[in-house]
Formats: sequence, C-alpha cells, structure tokens
Amino acid sequence: MNKLELLKTFVRVAELSSFTQASESLGLPRSTVSEQIRLLENLLGTRLLQRTTRKVQTTPDGQVLYERSKDVLAQMDELESLFRNDDAALSGRLRVDMPTAFARTIVMPRVSEFIARHPLIELEISSTDRRVDLVREGFDCVMRVGELPDTTLVARHVGYFPMVNVVSAGYAKVHGVPQTLDDLQQHWLINYVLTFSASTAAFEYHQDGKDHSVVMPCSVTVNNIEAYEAGCLGGLGIIQAPRMAKQAAIDSAELIEVLPDYLPSPMPVSLLYAHRRHLPARCRAFMQWMEGLLHEYGAVD
Repeated sequence: MNKLELLKTFVRVAELSSFTQASESLGLPRSTVSEQIRLLENLLGTRLLQRTTRKVQTTPDGQVLYERSKDVLAQMDELESLFRNDDAALSGRLRVDMPTAFARTIVMPRVSEFIARHPLIELEISSTDRRVDLVREGFDCVMRVGELPDTTLVARHVGYFPMVNVVSAGYAKVHGVPQTLDDLQQHWLINYVLTFSASTAAFEYHQDGKDHSVVMPCSVTVNNIEAYEAGCLGGLGIIQAPRMAKQAAIDSAELIEVLPDYLPSPMPVSLLYAHRRHLPARCRAFMQWMEGLLHEYGAVD
C-alpha cells in the first residue's frame, strides 16, 4: 500500500468535494478513488469525509489531515529533486493554464525547448479566456494578464506588456484612421469583455499619470480573444492589444497602428500558484522558463 498515493487521492477529493471529479483529475476509476479513501480511513481509524447526495465535505479530522497532507506532499516533491544536479531529472505531471492568444503566439511555438530541457515532466497546457479555479481544477500554476482580483493565491509578477491600438488595412481603406481623440466618434471599436453586461465600449489611454477613456461607437462585443482578433482582421473596428501579439502583423502592413500617443497602460503579467511552503521544483522551473520567454517577447519590468 503506497501511503503517499492515498494522501494524494484524499487531497484531490477534499479540494474538489467530489469523488467523480477527483477520479477524472487523477486519471483513476471512481471505484479506485473510493477504495483508496476507505483504506486511508481504516489506516488512520477515523472518518475523513462526510458524503451527502450533493457533495463531499471533510470532517474535522479530515480538515486537519488535508492541511498537513498538502505540506507533506509538497515536501516529498522537493525531496525527490533535492540531490539531483541535473535539471533533466525533474519529473511528474505539471498542469498549467494561460490565455489562448499567449499559448498560440508565444508558448506553443517555443515549448519544445522546455520539454527538451526537462523530458521527464508530463506537461499539460490549458488555454482558455475564462479564469480557471486553480485549486479545484488541479492546476499547478496559471498565467494571468491584467489586474488581479483579491485572491488567496500567490502571485509572481513577471512584468508588463506595452499596448498598441490597431485597425486592419481593410478597415483603414474604407474608413480611414483617427488622427485625434475627437476623430474616434467617427470610428468603430470592438469591445472585449469577460462577461456580457451593460458595460460601455470605450477607448482607453494613459496620460499624465492617469487612466482615461473615450466612449466610442461599438461595432460588436465579444468575450473571446480569438473573436476579438478575428473581428479586427475582418475590418470591424479598433482593438487595443499587447504590442508583442500584433507587431508581426503591423510589420507586414496587415494591421495599422493608430493614435500611438494615446496608449492604454501597460498590461501586467503574473504567474499564480497555490500557497505552499515548498513549491515543486518542476513548477519553479516552468515559471522561470516562462518569465524568460515573456521577456524575450517584450515584457518590461
């Protein structure tokens, strides 16, 4: 009986409040997860989980074990690599999440470099514009672009991405381009939102130490970066995006930069992870690689 495996299974069930979700996260049959919890409870001589028809909750003893187990498992991860001098010896599953555009334009074209350096790490990359639940969905770290809400997660600030305002060459041919802020009323903005609401579409810029906005006519509102970028290329209006993601299209004249003196504040980039005394070495290695990569692509301190 591998007691560490029993603890890993228990921690996932406790975090997800579900045997089914834990089995999917661990890649184990649900029956195996149930049996492992039963074995652990028998081993410790106490009930760890309270099962109801709606969800699974930790008992008082289970909560104590959960808190202690997180430290034990993190320390075990650390011990596994403590006496290894070769980074290639880092191993285990590493699950990360990042915005779709950054996965497509930055990470995926270069991730083979990380894999070559750490061939024993099993890397799982999620790319989505929604904000995943790092703990409940079993992610080791997530990349976030923009201001962070209050969170219990640990945030490692990477830098800032300078922004740019662009329209497609097709849009410029039909509508021209704005030369002043007043001209914006004769142009269209593509509005990007995380959730659809009554938010007003506005062109944003930073000047004299303050953020400003100009309400604009809105051609379309989207909640997906792919649609946001495609709408711009399709001639629907102005978008504001990190320069690193648009520089190649600007250089090829597919996109045209507008109002360069009125840019939004640089966008902060952070890597988030759950609080642990001993962060697994494979996670630290990935975050260090990501930080270097993002600076290569234009992130500034």
